[in-house]
Amino acid sequence: MTPLSAGNARVKEARKLSRRSARAERRFFLADGPKAVEGALGVPGCVEEIFATEAGAETYASLLADQQVTLVDDRAMAGLSDSVTPAGVVALCRFHDVPLADIAGPLVVICADVRDPGNAGTVIRCADAAGASGVILAGDSVDLYNPKTIRASVGSAFHLPITVERDPVAAVKAAKAAGLTVLAADMHGTADLFSADDLLARPTAWLMGNEAWGLPSELAAEADEIVSIPIFGKAESLNLSTAAALCLYASARAQRG
Repeated sequence: MTPLSAGNARVKEARKLSRRSARAERRFFLADGPKAVEGALGVPGCVEEIFATEAGAETYASLLADQQVTLVDDRAMAGLSDSVTPAGVVALCRFHDVPLADIAGPLVVICADVRDPGNAGTVIRCADAAGASGVILAGDSVDLYNPKTIRASVGSAFHLPITVERDPVAAVKAAKAAGLTVLAADMHGTADLFSADDLLARPTAWLMGNEAWGLPSELAAEADEIVSIPIFGKAESLNLSTAAALCLYASARAQRG
């Protein structure tokens, strides 16, 4: 089979999915790289088509075994991939919506207005690693299907139930209705992450704010408790994904006794 070129109609249509508007209209997105493709293949009915270069098909032969693969040339792959150095395999995937009511405990993270795709993807990866049961992208958060979000999650976006909720307050109320204690991570919290095991042992939803300005006071007030992470050095604050990892692992440890 002759590899498809960048000018091929199927390649051109798939390349349009780099735009959020095209993803929303068609309800398809691209999963770039072997980890993302592997994760997508683990979700029944998710993968519509797999594009690979000849080198990529050879390198990832075990991953692509029993899969129908569309070969493309290097230039076409460069247009499909979000990476500076494409791995050589990209999957065309269907949206997989998860209703807010399906997100349940014992450990959930709510991202409110988290706009950086790298941060959002890393929080999803941390949640997966900590054994969390779901993620809610709330408010004006980045598009879950942004290629950078999917790539930064390193496949974890396919391992966890993830839902999108435009109203952060509705996300908090849904977590409470599911029996979760909502803990807001904020540097001005009255509870200390390192001395709050009794609190952390409860079924929990962590509420994390925007990378630049954190949580609005009115949203933080919706939480059951505001928890701070101690800073012992001169840094003013922690990166969002680092803070999320610390909070999620603190809860995972406390819940496991």
